[in-house]
Amino acid sequence: MRVYKILPAQAWRAAERAGRFDGAGIDRADGYIHLSTAAQAPETARLHFAGQADLVLLRIDADTLGEALKWEPSRGGQRFPHLYGGLDCALVEAVTPILLDQDGVPQLGELAP
Repeated sequence: MRVYKILPAQAWRAAERAGRFDGAGIDRADGYIHLSTAAQAPETARLHFAGQADLVLLRIDADTLGEALKWEPSRGGQRFPHLYGGLDCALVEAVTPILLDQDGVPQLGELAP
């Protein structure tokens, strides 16, 4: 199974230089890195990233995250993947730029489950 992280491209470039991503502001405040499944990512993009340009989508094989990945109830009772600890950049399978539609909604395209 794949999990996804949406973040500003600038934050990803900084993470690449450091070799790890320790989360965005909301992640650090909550104590874990917020991730989404392929089914959850489009709604996450719409709710939390509408109107934000220069975003990227990270794709990660959930199995590589080990026990640091916890599945916890969140929006609407759905179980979301939360990563407790930093994300090693070497575990990211793909980084894709995200385009916005005419209404400013991030378009993620087809996502691998």
